[in-house]
Amino acid sequence: MKLDDIKKLHQKKYRQSFGHFLVEGEHLVLELEKAAASNPHWQQARLFVTSVYEHWNSPWPKQLISDRQMAQLADTKTPQGILAVAPLPPAASSDSAVGAKAVYLHQVQDPGNLGTILRTLAWFGGMRCLLSPGSVDPYNPKVVRSSMGAIFHVPLQTEVDLDTLSNHYPSIACLDIGGKAITSPEFQNHDCYLFGNEARGVPSDALAQLGAQRYTIPGAAAVESLNLASAVNMAVYELNRG
Repeated sequence: MKLDDIKKLHQKKYRQSFGHFLVEGEHLVLELEKAAASNPHWQQARLFVTSVYEHWNSPWPKQLISDRQMAQLADTKTPQGILAVAPLPPAASSDSAVGAKAVYLHQVQDPGNLGTILRTLAWFGGMRCLLSPGSVDPYNPKVVRSSMGAIFHVPLQTEVDLDTLSNHYPSIACLDIGGKAITSPEFQNHDCYLFGNEARGVPSDALAQLGAQRYTIPGAAAVESLNLASAVNMAVYELNRG
């Protein structure tokens, strides 16, 4: 891939067209190398470095570029001098999720929220992340950075329509005001856990059609709602606490 093409990977349409995304910074490159040790897909990455990282011992083809070229390729204002171009993973299939629980995010918009949620799912393991149409691209550089490498370890499925969830997940839970407490024993028994858009939540008619069971995170109600990533973090912790 030419350097001019790599610059275009800041945009979703070119990530999809070229089938690659940017992995920027020392920590993320290290995480990608760890993932490549056990997953052949990530072994197809390519590394670009400035003189600061000229002697980096890389398992991939490495190209030395100037500081000026790095500034043009990087998404950050002050690049560290190292980035990788990694292939997008193949689209995950719902059929491969048999027996695995899932977190479904409906039109999540904030890259930081999605990155934080992926970190939580990677920490606990054993769950996949489903994204509805209209959600932020998980391979957006801001999501990749905020995931701190978790994006290489969490099974991801994008463009999953809300009304198809029950085809693969018979029992669905959603976080909502006025439901049972997530500490209820029943909370553990669902196949998919549904979380809504940061501002609008999930349409109530869609929840009714899915037959989703409503749960809430008990609190003092001093504020109107929790941040989406915080809500997911607490719910996933509760699922793993027992």
